Amino acid sequence: MPRTALSTMLSVTLAACCVNIANAQNYPSRAVRMLIPFTVGSAADVIARAMEPALRERLGQPLVIDNRAGAGGNIAAELTAKSAPDGYTIFMGTIGTQAINYSLYSKLNYHPLNSFTLIARVGDSPNVLVLNPSVPAKSVKELIALAKAKPGVLNYGTSGAGTSVHLSAELFNSMAGVKTVHVPFKGASEALTALISGQTDIQFASVSSAIPFIKAGRLRGLGVTSPARIASMPDVPTIAEAGLPGYAAVAWYGIVGPAGIPAPIVATLSKAALDTLAQPEVKTRLAASGVDTNPGTPEEFRKLIEAEIPKWAAVVKASGAKAD
Repeated sequence: MPRTALSTMLSVTLAACCVNIANAQNYPSRAVRMLIPFTVGSAADVIARAMEPALRERLGQPLVIDNRAGAGGNIAAELTAKSAPDGYTIFMGTIGTQAINYSLYSKLNYHPLNSFTLIARVGDSPNVLVLNPSVPAKSVKELIALAKAKPGVLNYGTSGAGTSVHLSAELFNSMAGVKTVHVPFKGASEALTALISGQTDIQFASVSSAIPFIKAGRLRGLGVTSPARIASMPDVPTIAEAGLPGYAAVAWYGIVGPAGIPAPIVATLSKAALDTLAQPEVKTRLAASGVDTNPGTPEEFRKLIEAEIPKWAAVVKASGAKAD
């Protein structure tokens, strides 16, 4: 290569590096957009809006919540993956977008790890196994015994095929060695209504939506899907301790951005997120929505995703679920 061409190339590269360093030092200098993969009122949306005031204060710039629902979260995930890696587009990743969808969709235009920069793990949202009171089972052990005695008779409703609640039920079926029939609905509220009315027998419902009906005696809560009991339902055992050892299926959330965000910007975003999650008012607001804060560094978040991808791939394969 001629010396003049090489000199020009080095000058351009050096200039680009200087610009990147300057941008990182001045970050953020304008509003940051957080894409949400589901509609307003969804768990991911509730979490983002609970974090927004404190996160905005720590970043010193507006945080714009942008709901881009569709395709199981893939629309927002793909949009994030294709965005400029400058820290001004971030994403509330979920167990679906960062783990389940990798096996559920045969054609996915992003990789749950390689296409993203991990920023912070946020929290977990366990579900609760609930029954219509007409089902003659008062515990997880009794439900398993009933399902084994009547294979293919009991059914369970979900908010759709391939959702985390669907695969939570399939994981239960697989680990318990039982067969219950999947009945998909258009949304979680429709599925819960069907359970209350007796159209379906079983559901893995969100804690926040199920609690009022459990307290009113219109549903029977048998166990929560988390590894430990939760504060909002301390008298309800975990499914693992109630009869299915090793069972755990928790919807989790974390903040990511497109791959290639400079390390200083990642550090700024991660610190702001973790500081936000440490605020008592944020914890209280999330807990009221059935979300347990479980902050984690980018490295800790990576370990979670690496463990969850093969776990849910096995469940998807066993269930035969496909979303294409």
